[in-house]
Amino acid sequence: MRHQAAHVLRPHSHETADRTDRALESSARGMRALWTSFAVLGATALAQAVVVVASGSVALLGDTVHNAADALTAVPLGIAFVLGRRAATRRFTYGYGRAEDLAGLAIVLTITASAAFAAWTAVDRLLGPRAVDHLPAVAAAAVVGFLGNEWVARYRIRVGRDIGSAALVADGLHARTDALTSLAVLLSAGGSALGWRLADPLVGLAITAAILLVLRDAAREVFRRVMDAVDPSLVDAAEQALLAVPGVRGVGELRLRWIGHRLRAEVAVLVGGELTVREAHQVAVDAEHALLHAVPRLTAALIHADPPPLPGTADPHARLAHHATA
Repeated sequence: MRHQAAHVLRPHSHETADRTDRALESSARGMRALWTSFAVLGATALAQAVVVVASGSVALLGDTVHNAADALTAVPLGIAFVLGRRAATRRFTYGYGRAEDLAGLAIVLTITASAAFAAWTAVDRLLGPRAVDHLPAVAAAAVVGFLGNEWVARYRIRVGRDIGSAALVADGLHARTDALTSLAVLLSAGGSALGWRLADPLVGLAITAAILLVLRDAAREVFRRVMDAVDPSLVDAAEQALLAVPGVRGVGELRLRWIGHRLRAEVAVLVGGELTVREAHQVAVDAEHALLHAVPRLTAALIHADPPPLPGTADPHARLAHHATA
């Protein structure tokens, strides 16, 4: 009744074409978020680079490189969003949504490279310290880096959560960490102003450590997505929705997987053995409908209806047992 009331108040369709339109719109929003944040971070990194050349601050150099790398992560993600719009083919039967996972790997490699560069530069300056010039400009560039990254972080996280893109959310969290490292450059400028020549390379090393923490979190997110991990609460919500469907007597195998920033489900539900094929099919359709309402960003579900085994009869699935993997 709740679902029917929702349709009356806000009619919508679950047809394949309608779901495709929503998927394309989510990709378009992701693209807008990527290129807008790319422009902001690119301008921020360019402004910081000018100050790096004038001041010679290795801490600001590390922050600038990290900001530039963060901006460039928009490129693989943008390619992934474009590929995700392509229709499924006989070779790629699930479509091209998993290109987002490949983009996630590219982001991890980019973060790794920026961490290595920042560490090498900081150690080199630690072994041969020198004074930092134009300290007010360095401090101003650090503030610019903080403001630019924090704005990008809020924008990416909001859009990523709206469309269900874990890669975009992770990239937003990455930008938020960049904002904090930009503030760390202020400490470098303050230490240098007090005459502590090692402040700049030491803060550069601290920024490297922060980048490595981001790398750990980003690698974990990408690994989980590649391994088809989902939030267990989504599985719980799916089970509860299925059990509330009239005609569903139980839920057997239930699998969810991300394909890009969209979910697909494969479910086996237990139905009455006295039902006709058409009646069992209607239960399966009602179950898919319930899942589409209960699981955010679910675009398709394959429902298999199983009747309970009759007393004294063999399990119809027994002939499949020798195909099961250990």
